[in-house]
Amino acid sequence: MTNDQILFPVFTLTTLTAVIWVLMYIRRIAEVRRLGIDPQTLATSGTTSARLKNVTAADNFSNLLETPVLFYVICGLLIATHRVTETQLVLAWIFVLLRVLHSVIHVTYNRVVHRWLVYVISTICLFLMWGVFVVSTLFATL
Repeated sequence: MTNDQILFPVFTLTTLTAVIWVLMYIRRIAEVRRLGIDPQTLATSGTTSARLKNVTAADNFSNLLETPVLFYVICGLLIATHRVTETQLVLAWIFVLLRVLHSVIHVTYNRVVHRWLVYVISTICLFLMWGVFVVSTLFATL
């Protein structure tokens, strides 16, 4: 196993974030035009959510900048410390695939219970990545 294999889940999650960003602006611009909204009235998140109806892509984009930050950090630490293992790679891919599923649910039919379940399982995978890293670091220093 090479250390850089952990970059492929990182690239995938980054691509997902970019796709959701594009979708967010496609939907937002279309709705602003359709409703004839002055863009200046959308200067804050509060006014935006009050004026626009279709904000799921924007909400999902925000979600992709929350717990995934911990994913990017752990992947960087795994590379820097040469602790990329098969276990870490499998957990990384599970996390990313579940985040893809979470995004698909969020920007399509948006069933909260389904989205929440996928979110919880993906976050458990992320915390497992951190736990495995912490344990391997502790044992390496003993």
